[in-house]
Amino acid sequence: MKKYRIGIVGATGAVGQEIINLLEKREFPVAEARLLASSRSAGREIQACGNLEVVQETTPESFKNLDIAIFSAGSSNTQEFAEIARKNDCVVIDNSSAFRMEKDVPLVIPEINGDALESHKGIIANPNCSTAVALMALFPLHKRFGLKRFFASTYQAVSGAGAEGVTELEDQVKSKITGQATEAKSDPVFQHPIAFNLIPHIDDFREDGYTKEELKMRNETKKILGLPSLQVSCTCVRVPVYRAHSISINAEFDSPVNVPDARTALENFNGVELWDLPNALRYPMPINYSEKELCGVGRLRLDHGFPNGLALWTVGDQLWKGAALNAVQIAEELINRKCLKNL
Repeated sequence: MKKYRIGIVGATGAVGQEIINLLEKREFPVAEARLLASSRSAGREIQACGNLEVVQETTPESFKNLDIAIFSAGSSNTQEFAEIARKNDCVVIDNSSAFRMEKDVPLVIPEINGDALESHKGIIANPNCSTAVALMALFPLHKRFGLKRFFASTYQAVSGAGAEGVTELEDQVKSKITGQATEAKSDPVFQHPIAFNLIPHIDDFREDGYTKEELKMRNETKKILGLPSLQVSCTCVRVPVYRAHSISINAEFDSPVNVPDARTALENFNGVELWDLPNALRYPMPINYSEKELCGVGRLRLDHGFPNGLALWTVGDQLWKGAALNAVQIAEELINRKCLKNL
């Protein structure tokens, strides 16, 4: 079996670490794992793909002789280095928002629109974490009934804001329980206390009252599904959960809907697990879907708020399907489709 030289940009971050773990877990054919990060992390030693690797500072020279580079170091890093990587015949898979809405850059969830990879020009975008989780539930229903519009409320774990978000929650919980005040941070991760609280605010607000995070769901969904006129409304909420995002969805379809056919569509879709026995207290929860490749769907029922409506609840690990796993699956799909090289 041919093996591939893969670079991981942002290798010391939360998503970068999950990419390394998933490459090993899924037995990706790695000839070389080149770990790249900022100058602050350079020199660290990390076990990766069977070897003890030394983290290197990301520079323009970092992408020579690589087949694939997975970027998980933020938009500014992508904008600085992605084009350099592409010019070195290294295919870029990017987890940031830098290229998602670029016309010539495929925005891909392999189970949904993997065929878009065949027209890539060297850069491929990974969708926002909540978009990925929501569409894993919605796509099989769209194929069966034809999606007309949907409303989503997301309940997003603190690890979506990075390791610092987890630490901030832990510190605040300890402070509440012990009664001992923690030292005030000059630059907190969250706008308000997150322990025992909900914050309906993720990313910056726009003039229309929506946040950038909410617009990502709307715009990325239209692009991935190829439905430019699709109506989408979303409210994103940060919740005091460590890992895995949950989403409540109310969707209207073009065709008449029924629950048995909806269940069949979900059960037959790769990447989704129907976990829906409410009377037995079985429904997806973050605690059950952390470090799990499948997204769970439950609370499936007719929505009486509009014709041809379904209501459902879905949960997925935002560090896996919402980021690292989807990126690794894109790399696998590029190999399977024999379209790894730049076009």
